[in-house]
Amino acid sequence: MTQFLALIGRVFLAFLRHTGRLVTFSAVALYNMVLPPYYGRTLSRQMIEIGYYSLPVVGLTAIFSGMVLALQSHTGFARFSAEGAVATVVVISLTRELGPVLAGLMVAGRVGAAMAAEIGTMRVTEQIDALVTLSTNPFKYLIAPRLLAAVLMLPALVLVADIVGVFGGYLVGVYKLGFNPANYIQRTWEYLQPLDVISGLVKAGVFGFIIALMGCYNGYHSKGGAQGVGSATRNAVVSASILILTFNYLITELFFAQ
Repeated sequence: MTQFLALIGRVFLAFLRHTGRLVTFSAVALYNMVLPPYYGRTLSRQMIEIGYYSLPVVGLTAIFSGMVLALQSHTGFARFSAEGAVATVVVISLTRELGPVLAGLMVAGRVGAAMAAEIGTMRVTEQIDALVTLSTNPFKYLIAPRLLAAVLMLPALVLVADIVGVFGGYLVGVYKLGFNPANYIQRTWEYLQPLDVISGLVKAGVFGFIIALMGCYNGYHSKGGAQGVGSATRNAVVSASILILTFNYLITELFFAQ
């Protein structure tokens, strides 16, 4: 019994230690992100890497999600003779939930892992120590541009995902399910409210910060050579995905709780 309680205590203390280190890391990263000087070239490079190069995977995910959502919604609503609600369900589901969540998870797998691997490699090969020796703040040079780029580019990616996903639903609705194009578009716009889009974009900004933070944090604290870099990459993707789903619920509760 004593050993079991000691195990629980060690796990709890380790959790508090890692949580405190993450909070401290986040505070320092935020401080360096908002205050000058800024590395404009590094920021622009990260914006291209996170935003432009993520467009194909986000676009493909969104268009097929919209197509499947339209098809499944029609199958379910046909039981209640409510097929006309398909367009409304597609656009609201994509803008509120599926667009930001799916885009966040795809970018976490692509960008979060890359950040952890890159910074982790720099850590285990002592390149970060070399930056400190050269009087270069690693938070300013490595972490702040990635955080800022992710916060700026994720909403743009989600906006593209919303448009592409709605277009995918339109394709299935009109060319497979036989909806009238004008009626489908009218139904799409009729019940869509600005808050639906705004909430998705707010989620995207938060998800972008989470993805970059987890990638940079796990990479920055990696150790143990190649194996440590691999562990940091895995932890970055898993932790970012879990936090995305957690904060998705919290933000939805904040916007739409009655």
